[in-house]
Amino acid sequence: MTEDAGDLDGLVRKRIRALRLAQGWSLEELAARANLSQSSLSRIENGQRRLALDQLVTLARALDTTLDQLVETAAEDVVITPTVDAQHGTMRWPVKGDPGISVVRQRMTEPPPDNPARMRAHPGREWLVVLSGTAVLLLGHRRIRLTTHQAAEFPTMMPHAIGAEGGPCEVLGIFDRAARRGHRPDPGPREC
Repeated sequence: MTEDAGDLDGLVRKRIRALRLAQGWSLEELAARANLSQSSLSRIENGQRRLALDQLVTLARALDTTLDQLVETAAEDVVITPTVDAQHGTMRWPVKGDPGISVVRQRMTEPPPDNPARMRAHPGREWLVVLSGTAVLLLGHRRIRLTTHQAAEFPTMMPHAIGAEGGPCEVLGIFDRAARRGHRPDPGPREC
């Protein structure tokens, strides 16, 4: 066995134990869920028994995870450098584990649009939190005031726009792939 394979083997064993403990399960509880004997599971966690693919699949299911997540390594870089769009006051970070998700930080200085026709609706979901200042979220016919540390989550098929109130504000948003596509910057007032 190569050193890399040994490292992966040890990582998977530690991950099985950590996931079991995170669930608050004893060896006996996980063994029953995975249809293994308690002694077999103990030997798997302690490196005294060979890891078999069929057992890993069964353990992943019992731990409510996937085989991919169970054997995934941290070999790739964990630091993500944002893409900066100074013109629109945004920073965007992709989420490597789910390429459809983006995290966006935006500084806003303009209030939301007065004209309801400027509100957008598109497929997707959005979650946002106000990092500083006060933001106003227009959501359908509602006007929602969000202060620092308050968050909102909504389906983006509802016409919406966001802007600042009483000075600049900073917002951190999480967009799924569909919501992100619906938020292409335009030269008009800042919209969510």
